[in-house]
Amino acid sequence: MAGGAQLSVTDLRRSTRHPVDYSVIAEHLSHGDVTMHISNISAHGFMVDGIKDISRGDRMIIRLPGVGRIEAYCIWITDDRAGFQFERIVRIDDFQTMITEMQPNPALRRRG
Repeated sequence: MAGGAQLSVTDLRRSTRHPVDYSVIAEHLSHGDVTMHISNISAHGFMVDGIKDISRGDRMIIRLPGVGRIEAYCIWITDDRAGFQFERIVRIDDFQTMITEMQPNPALRRRG
């Protein structure tokens, strides 16, 4: 039997990433509440920096503006950074609401 996360969306790391500076408290099964700093985000996942005590395949539950609670799985780790993939794709209208709140500086937001 194969181990690790069983994701419902394919690995879409090429999707448009939006730079953000946003801290969240994530729920981790073993470690409890973990503070994470999100440095970029897309409709399919996000990257955090300054991470420790996280392994590939770990499941986290976070709360994002406009999206609410959503699960994400760690799919890669490099030094103190980690990439997470959402267990579902975020709807475009929810994503726009989220980006507006996470990127208060309009110069950072993508046009279109």
